[in-house]
Amino acid sequence: MGSRNGQLVVIIFIQIWIATAQNRDGKFNSFSAVLQALKEAWQKSVPPSWNVGSDPCRDSWEGIICTNSRVTSIYLTSMQLTGGLPGDIGQLSELQILALSYNPGLTGSLTPAIGNLKKLTNLVLVGCSFSGPIPDTLGNLERLIILSLNSNRFTGSIPASIGNLKNLYWLDLTENQLTGSLPVSNGTIPGLDMLTHAKHFHLGDNQLSGNIPPRLFNSNMSLLHLLFENNKFTGSIPSTLGLVRSLEVVRLDRNSLTGIVPTNINNLINVTEMFLSNNQLTGQVPNFTGMNFLNYLDLSNNDFSASDIPSWFSSLQSLTTLKMQNTNLQGQLPVGLFNIPQLQNVDLSNNKVNGTLNIGSNPSSQLQLVDLRTNEIAAFTQRRQYTIGLILVGNPICMESGVTDKYCSLPTNTSTSYSTPPNNCVPASCGLGLVSSPNCKCAYPYRGSFFFKAPSFSWLGNTTIYESLRDSLMKFFRKSQFPVDSVSLMNPSRNLDDYLVLNLEIFPSSTLSFNRTGILWLGFVLSNQTFKPSKDFNTYTFTAQNYDNFLPEVSVEGRPKQKSSNTGVGVIVGSAVGGCVLVVLLAVAGMYVFRQKGRAERAKQQSRPFALWDPTSGSGGVPQLKGARSFTFEEVRKYTSNFSEINNIGAGGYGMVYRGSLPNGQLIAIKRAQQGSTQGGLEFKTEIELLSRVHHKNVVGLIGFCFDQGEQMLVYEYIVNGTLKDSLSGRSGIRLDWMRRLKIALGAARGLQYLHDLADPPIIHRDVKTNNILLDERLVAKVADFGLSKPLSDANRTHITTQVKGTMGYMDPEYYMTQQLTEKSDVYSFGVVMLELITARNPIEKGKYIVREVRQAMKTSKQLYGLHEVLDPTIGLGSQLKGLEMFVDVSLRCVQETGNQRPPMSEVVKEIESIMELVGLNPTTESSSSTSASYELAPGIDYNHPYSNDSLYAYSGGFLPPKLIHPQ
Repeated sequence: MGSRNGQLVVIIFIQIWIATAQNRDGKFNSFSAVLQALKEAWQKSVPPSWNVGSDPCRDSWEGIICTNSRVTSIYLTSMQLTGGLPGDIGQLSELQILALSYNPGLTGSLTPAIGNLKKLTNLVLVGCSFSGPIPDTLGNLERLIILSLNSNRFTGSIPASIGNLKNLYWLDLTENQLTGSLPVSNGTIPGLDMLTHAKHFHLGDNQLSGNIPPRLFNSNMSLLHLLFENNKFTGSIPSTLGLVRSLEVVRLDRNSLTGIVPTNINNLINVTEMFLSNNQLTGQVPNFTGMNFLNYLDLSNNDFSASDIPSWFSSLQSLTTLKMQNTNLQGQLPVGLFNIPQLQNVDLSNNKVNGTLNIGSNPSSQLQLVDLRTNEIAAFTQRRQYTIGLILVGNPICMESGVTDKYCSLPTNTSTSYSTPPNNCVPASCGLGLVSSPNCKCAYPYRGSFFFKAPSFSWLGNTTIYESLRDSLMKFFRKSQFPVDSVSLMNPSRNLDDYLVLNLEIFPSSTLSFNRTGILWLGFVLSNQTFKPSKDFNTYTFTAQNYDNFLPEVSVEGRPKQKSSNTGVGVIVGSAVGGCVLVVLLAVAGMYVFRQKGRAERAKQQSRPFALWDPTSGSGGVPQLKGARSFTFEEVRKYTSNFSEINNIGAGGYGMVYRGSLPNGQLIAIKRAQQGSTQGGLEFKTEIELLSRVHHKNVVGLIGFCFDQGEQMLVYEYIVNGTLKDSLSGRSGIRLDWMRRLKIALGAARGLQYLHDLADPPIIHRDVKTNNILLDERLVAKVADFGLSKPLSDANRTHITTQVKGTMGYMDPEYYMTQQLTEKSDVYSFGVVMLELITARNPIEKGKYIVREVRQAMKTSKQLYGLHEVLDPTIGLGSQLKGLEMFVDVSLRCVQETGNQRPPMSEVVKEIESIMELVGLNPTTESSSSTSASYELAPGIDYNHPYSNDSLYAYSGGFLPPKLIHPQ
C-alpha cells in the first residue's frame, strides 16, 4: 500500500513539474495567448513593455495586474490604443477590471464575448469610439459594479438584460447615440427597475424616446443621481418618481415632456439640484416646499401661465440659483426671495413679473446677478443704493424718458476668467511645449476637462471653490501616492448642456513628464470616478487629451528595458529549479508515506483552519490566536440560511455582511470577504489576532472565524443599534440627547483606553471614527473594526513607523506627515469623534473641516463658546448642556497638532467622568447599564447594520493599484 502511494505521489509531482516548465516557456499559458491576441488586434499600439518576454504576469507588462499568474485587471487608459476589442478577451475568466478609457482609436463593436467575464466588477470604456449595439450579454456579468460606456458611438436600444445586474452601482451610458424606450421588467423580461441597489442612472445626451415608464421607479430604489437630460422623452413626468426619496440630483431637462409636474415632487426632500427646463410642461409652478436642501432649480422654457409667482420661493433657504426664464410667470416678486443666505443668481427674464421691485435692505451677500429683462416692472425701491448685478432692460421702468441707470443696459462683459495662481513663486520660462506648473517648474502636464453636470452653485467667479477642488485633488493624489507635483484648474464656463466645464492640468513630480504607468493610473481614477469631489461639484465626467511625452521606460535597476534575446535561458533555469524541487518533494513524500496514519490525521485536523493560508497573498503569516472559535463553511451557511437575501444586512469594502443565529439562539454578524478576492486578507488576519486577545465591555466581541473552502469570514456578536454615525445622522431613528452622548463618549473612551493600556500587546486602533463605534441595546458604546489596527511590541513601545492608513477627516496630521504611529494618533481621531458628537456634522463637509469650524465658532461669543451655529439642534438647549464647555476643552486638547500636546486616553476618560459627575450621572455605572436607555425608533426605518462599515472612504496608501472607491 505504501509503495502504491509513493508511486502515485511521484506521478503527480512529475505532472506538476512538466506543467510548470511548459508555463515557464509560455507555450501553454492561455492567458498569455489572449494578451498576444489583444496585442495584434490593437495594431501594436500597446506599451513597449508588451514586447518584453511572452508572459504578461512574469514579465510585468504595463497595465496588466495578475493574481496567482492569472490576469485579473487590465488598465490601459490614455495609451493611444488603436483597433478593436477581439472576442479573445472572453477567455480571461479571472478578469475583474477592464479599463480602456481615453483611447479614441479603439473602434468597432463591443464583442458579445465580454459576457463570459463572469468575475468582472468594473467595465470602464469612457471616451473610446466603440459603435454598434451594446451587447445583450452584459446581463451575464452578475458581479458588475461599475458600467461606464459613456462618450462612445453606441447605437440601438438599452439592453433589458442590464436589469439582471443586481450588484450594479454606477450605470453611465451618457453621450452615445442610443435610441428606443427605457426597458422595464414585465415578469419575464428584466428591466432597469430591477436595479434597486444602483445609485446612478446616467443616460443623458442620447436619442432615447417614448414615455418615461411609471414602472421604472419604486420605493425600493436607492438612486442618488437621475440624469436623463437631452433626449427625446415625451409624455408626462411619472408620479412614481416621488417614491425614490433617496434622490439628490434630477435632470430631465431638454426633452419634450408635457403635462403638469407631479404634485408629490416635493417628496424628494434630499434633492439638491433639479433641472426640468426646456420641456413643454404646463399648469401650476410645482410646489417645492419642504425641499430644504435644494440648491439649484431650473424650470426655464416651460409654460406656467396658470399660476402667479409662488410665495414659498423664500422658504428654500439653501437655494443658490433660481432660473425660470420664459415660463409666463406673473405677479410681484416677494422681497424674502433676495434674503436667502446663499442666493447667487436669479434669472426670471422674459416673463410677466410686475409691480415694484424690492430687493430689501439686506439681500444675500453672495447675490451676483438678478436678470429680470423683458418683464413688466414699473418701479425699483432701491434705485440708488443697490450693488448687485441687475438687468431690467425691456421693463417699463427703463422706458421712461432720460433713464440712464446701468440696469437699463445690458452688461458689456459677463465672461469669467480663472487660472490656478503660482504658489508664491515666479513662473518659469519654458520651451519645447513645456508648461510652467503652479510650483513654477517646467513639465509636460496630463490634460483634460471636467464636465460637472450638477454643481450646486452658479457664480463662476468664486475662486475659493476652485481652490477647494484643487486642494482636494492634491490630497487625493498624495494619499494615493501618485507621482503628482501640482494641479492647475482654469477657464470655468457653462456649455450648451448647462454643464460646468473646467480644464485640468496635472504636473508630474521630480521629472519633466509622466511614464506610462503614471498616465494609465491617472486616467483610470478619473474615468472610474475614484476621485470624488465635494457636494458643491457633484457628479462629473472627465475627458482626457492624448499624452505624447512619456518618460523612457526603465527597469528596476534603472537601465532601459530591452527585449529578452534568449527565452531558452529561462526554460533551462526553470527546468533546473523544477528538478531540484522535485527531488525535495519526493523525499518529503517518502517520509509522509511511512508516517502513521492516525498521527497524520491528527496533525491535519490541528492545522485545518489555516492549512491553505498563503503568506504570499498579502495577508501575512499564519495568525496566532487565543480562544477564537473556528467555524466550517457549512456551519456558517446554515446559521445564515444559506446567506439568504433576508439576512443580508449590508456591504462594505470588505464584502457582504449577514445576520445569523447560533444553535443556542445567540445572534451573530458575519463579515464575508468577496469570493475569490484576497482584498482584506491582512485585515482579516489582524482582526482575528487582535480581537481574540481583547475582552472588554466597550470593545466588540469576536466569536470566531471561518477559513474554509476558500472563504474568509469573521463572526462577531450582533450589535443591534448600529453605528454612532447612523444615530447622529438620524438614519437609525434613535434620538441622542446630551446625557446619552456623554455616556457614549465615555464608553468609547474606555474601550480605547483598554486597547492602549491593558491589552496584551497594547493596540493602536488607527481608524477611530463614528462608523466604528457601535451601540448595543442599552446604547453602550463598543469600539469595532480592527482591520487597520497595529499592536505595540516591546521593540516599538514608543511608535511604529508604518504606511499611512486611516480615514480622511479623522487622521492625525502628525502621523500623516511623519508616518510614525503612536497611541496619540487614536487620541486625535477620538477628539474629532467628540466634536462630531456635539455637531452631528461630518468631519469634512463642503470643504469645511470640523476642527477648524469649532475653533472659529469659539471665537465669536463667550456664551456656550459661540457654538450655537455648529451645535446639533437635536442635542438639547441652554442649561441642559451643562458641562459642554469642559467637553469642548477636552476634545480640542485631543486634536492638538502634535502628539505631545494631547492627553493620553486614560486622562480623557477621567475628564469625561468628571463632566458626567458635574451633570449628575454616576460614571461607574453608566458604561454597563443605562437608566435612560429607552428611546423611540422612527417608524418605517430600514436599519443598516454596523458591520456594513463602508471602508471605501478609508485611505490605504499604495500607488499600484489604486483603491477602488465607488462614486457617490
